[in-house]
Amino acid sequence: MNRRFKLGLVINPYSGIGGALALKGSDGAEIRDLALSSGAEKLSGKKMAIALQTLLPLKDELEIFTASGEMGADVLSDMGFQFEIVYQHKEQQTESSDTNEAAKRLIDKNVDLILFAGGDGTARNICEVVDSKCPVVGVPAGCKIHSGVYAITPKAAGKVVAQVVKGELVSLMVGEVKDIDESEFRAGRVLAKHYGEMLVPEELAYIQAVKMGGKESDELVLSDIAAHVIELMDDQPETLFVMGSGSTVESIMDEMGLQNTLLGVDLIKNKEVIANDLTAAALLEYCKNQTVKVVLTLIGGQGHILGRGNQQLSPEFIKTVGKQNLLVVATKTKLQNLEGKPLVSDSGSHELDELLAGPIPVITGFHDLVLYPVGSV
Repeated sequence: MNRRFKLGLVINPYSGIGGALALKGSDGAEIRDLALSSGAEKLSGKKMAIALQTLLPLKDELEIFTASGEMGADVLSDMGFQFEIVYQHKEQQTESSDTNEAAKRLIDKNVDLILFAGGDGTARNICEVVDSKCPVVGVPAGCKIHSGVYAITPKAAGKVVAQVVKGELVSLMVGEVKDIDESEFRAGRVLAKHYGEMLVPEELAYIQAVKMGGKESDELVLSDIAAHVIELMDDQPETLFVMGSGSTVESIMDEMGLQNTLLGVDLIKNKEVIANDLTAAALLEYCKNQTVKVVLTLIGGQGHILGRGNQQLSPEFIKTVGKQNLLVVATKTKLQNLEGKPLVSDSGSHELDELLAGPIPVITGFHDLVLYPVGSV
C-alpha cells in the first residue's frame, strides 16, 4: 500500500476580520470583538476552502491532521475530507497560542507540509514552531501580507500543494516572515520587522544557473552545490558534517581541498577532516551527543539515498540524526534522469524507510532547492 501524503492544516478564524471595517489588522481580542460586533464576516475559512477545492480529486491520497472547529475541522468536514483532530482549542475565540499549539501537534505528527490560512501574525506564530522543520504554504487571508510564505491567491496555494502531493518537481524557496506593528500602522506608520524564515514550495523554477551543456556545465553546477553546503558549514562551525559516498559528495570535499573516501563515509567539522572512511560503530561513537548533518546523494542509478554504497549510515544512526538533518545533494539533470521515479531508502529498517518517506529538500545549486519525494517501500 502506498504511503499517503501527510498534510497539516491550520486556520486562524479571525485573520483579516478587521480589513473590511478599516481596522487595519485583527491582532488583539478587543479588535476582534469590535469587528464581530460591527458585523464583520470571518473569511479565512472560506479562503482555505478555495485552496482545498484543488485538492478534492486527491483526497484519497491525503492523510490530514488539523485542529478542531473553525481552526480546520469544520471546513474539512463540510468538503468531505477525512481528517484527524490533533489539537482541540478550549475557548470559542482562538488566540495566537492556539496556532502555536496546533503547529506543535502537526510537527509531532511528522507532517510533510503545513497549509495554513492567515496573515502576517499567523505566519509569525507558525514560524515560531516550524522554522525549517517542514515546508509550509500560506493561504492569504489577513489584512497584512508582508511575508514571503504566502501564495499569490488561495487557489494558487491549493495548486502548489497539489503539485507536491502528486510528486511533481517544485522549487523549494526560503520565505521571509515579516510583520508590522498594528498600533503604529493605525497611526499611519509602517514599521515591518523580520521574524524568521520558513521553507516554501513554489512552481518549479527549473533553470540551472549554467546552461552550457556537457561536462563543463556539470562541473560548474557541482561547484554551486558545493558552495551551498560550504555556506551551511560556515554558519554552523560546531556541527559535525557526515559526508556520504558518491561523486557529488566528493565534489564538495574537493572544493574544500579535503581528502575524500569515494565509496566510504567521512566526518568533518569546521571544514576540517575529523576522520576518514568510518565504520558504522565509529560513526555512532563520534557523533554521540553532537549536532549532526548528513550529506547524501543518489547512489546506484536507481535513486537510492540509503542502502547502496553507504551502509555505514546505519538505521540506528539515521534515526538519531533525524530526517530534518539529511542534506540530499544532486544536480537537476540527475533528478530528471529518474523520470519521475521517487528516491529510495533501502536502509534495512522498514520503520526508518517509512519515516523517511515523503517529500524531502534536494540541494540542486547555490540557494537552489527542489522538493522531491522519497518513496514508500
